[in-house]
Amino acid sequence: QVQLVESGGGLVQPGGSLRLSCTASGNITRSAAMAWYRQPPGKHRDLVSLRPMFGSTNYADSVKGRFTISRDNAKNTVYLQMNNLKPEDTAVYYCNYQTLTTDYWGQGTQVTVYS
Repeated sequence: QVQLVESGGGLVQPGGSLRLSCTASGNITRSAAMAWYRQPPGKHRDLVSLRPMFGSTNYADSVKGRFTISRDNAKNTVYLQMNNLKPEDTAVYYCNYQTLTTDYWGQGTQVTVYS
């Protein structure tokens, strides 16, 4: 089992910034990919950014140039730096931990961008 604890959500005005954190604990696999997804109200959950242990980082087109994913492997933590936030970024953000055979989710953290 892997447990994921997220933090860093909140309220912010358009143009503002937030940084989300997600720390994994438990039966950690070093080769796991970590990612952030988001689910706006009334919509399905979509990938925001994926950071594999090896290989390229992926971003949704809607966040390219504004969001940056990073990971600290020593701390088993993945971050999502979100700049120039827009109202359409409002969603519950979920951390995801995935290997070839397993898939775990955090509890979600709310990000609200309001005018």
